[in-house]
Amino acid sequence: MRTHDLAQLNIAKLLHPIDSAELQDFVGNLDRINALAENSDGFIWRLIAEFNSAVDQHYFGPDVIVNMSTWHDVKALHAFVYRSAHTEILKRRKEWFSEMKHYSVMWWIPHGTTPTIAEARERLTLLEKKGPTEQAFVFNQMFEPQ
Repeated sequence: MRTHDLAQLNIAKLLHPIDSAELQDFVGNLDRINALAENSDGFIWRLIAEFNSAVDQHYFGPDVIVNMSTWHDVKALHAFVYRSAHTEILKRRKEWFSEMKHYSVMWWIPHGTTPTIAEARERLTLLEKKGPTEQAFVFNQMFEPQ
């Protein structure tokens, strides 16, 4: 029986306004990729706001979009990110987003709970300050739940 779920946060600083022609392809694929995530093995929950995503929320600034979700484990999230149609969108990120040193963080939460934006911000800040730890990590340096 699982005792923990994996929480993840991704942020991206937009190169152009969300409603610009330059981001039309990205925005046009949001519903398809969100549906793909929701139907992926191991998916549990994702942050949703007005337009079936959280891109219209300004939790990290006016030109920063947010994706936050929970998964059964790292393997399930990794499969979605790197072994699904999501990968084709991921490969194009430099067309739409500025380079950021830390744009993604993962951490374990008690099974059945939902992370908050405040918690996600704390985890991203922890990753920025200390690098990967048991409390805030990335795909290339993962930790097991404690």
